Amino acid sequence: MGRLYDDARLAGVYQAGNEMPETSLRAWTELIGSFSPRPAPAVVEIGCGTGMFCAAMARLLPVSSVVGVDASAAMLVQADRFGAHPQVRYLRGTAEAVPTSGEPFDLALLSRVIHHLPDRRACARELARILRPDGVVVVRTTFRENLDAIVYRYWPALLASDAERFPGRDEVLGDFASAGFSVVEVLSFAQPVTTSLRDYHARMSTRPQSKFVHLTEREFRAGLELLEADAAVESSARPTPVGERYDVAVLARGSREPHGSYGSPG
Repeated sequence: MGRLYDDARLAGVYQAGNEMPETSLRAWTELIGSFSPRPAPAVVEIGCGTGMFCAAMARLLPVSSVVGVDASAAMLVQADRFGAHPQVRYLRGTAEAVPTSGEPFDLALLSRVIHHLPDRRACARELARILRPDGVVVVRTTFRENLDAIVYRYWPALLASDAERFPGRDEVLGDFASAGFSVVEVLSFAQPVTTSLRDYHARMSTRPQSKFVHLTEREFRAGLELLEADAAVESSARPTPVGERYDVAVLARGSREPHGSYGSPG
């Protein structure tokens, strides 16, 4: 969220530049859904972007409803295009002021958005307001101390800028604790995002993530050339899938049992 996401160019390339194979999307969706406190939850995604997870949760999980909230009108235009589903509604709003009709939610998702929030504690208080007493928040991010994405191999300058932008594990957990949330689990989860380096090169050439604004044109081109060279020597018979690992923090209002009590994915 934030002003960068009002960029129509970024919104236009975001879906194609951040989608993942169906098996990976299913694995992530089932993991997220496994933390729900009830079988058919009402779900809200804060910073839903183009609606990839909103649509996937409606399609792959037995949800009662899904609401996607984003501050960017440009992203919501793309969500209506790519993430349309009868059980999904998209609303313009912020993490600190979620537009609701009074119906409480069971499960809240914040995927790759926590580092964009200007006031994480205000977000945590707002989530405490809109969730049921046993509601759960799933934060999908990379903590500052764990920045390890393949993108830094080709654009090392991004590691320094992300280290300044991304909060650490204790910061995030502390912000939610201040609003009455307890930690259910913190885990690491990885899935392929493209089936080959060639596909990854094609994706990155569009600068599909907000982090690329921190690079000069020369830095971006140099990294893209390195990636292109690696992709060129990749075997077409045995392509190299490109994976991404994320930290997942699961938080609940009040004290809760460990994840096992919620059931397993699927």
